[in-house]
Amino acid sequence: MLKSSCINPEIMKALSLCGHGDKILISDGNYPLDSKSGEAKKVYLGVTAGVPQVTQVLAALLGVIEVEKAEVMLPGDGSEPEIFAEFRNLLGGMELSGLGRQEFYSASCEPAVRLAISTGEKRIFANVLITVGVA
Repeated sequence: MLKSSCINPEIMKALSLCGHGDKILISDGNYPLDSKSGEAKKVYLGVTAGVPQVTQVLAALLGVIEVEKAEVMLPGDGSEPEIFAEFRNLLGGMELSGLGRQEFYSASCEPAVRLAISTGEKRIFANVLITVGVA
């Protein structure tokens, strides 16, 4: 039985195939995962509205991998969603690279995105694209 922070077999298999520079998308429940994640392995975790949250999935992944970069989707009005502070906190104060909606969609479809995880998150702009670092 696994004792790590992530026990989902599909996610653990995909993570084991990732290397330095590969990317992982963790999306909210509104994100069009099927059409905006390219050829990435897709895992649908949403059970009900709000479960699980993107931050819960990010925390679980951080117990398994190193992250060297995090990209977020910026609202068009220039505001900063509250969840960005939670991302920074979980990532040890890491600066978040902001992308416009279409830029984020394009980045999430690149071949380097190896895993795309959909959650039940209901907060808006709660999408994060993380880059795997060196262990």
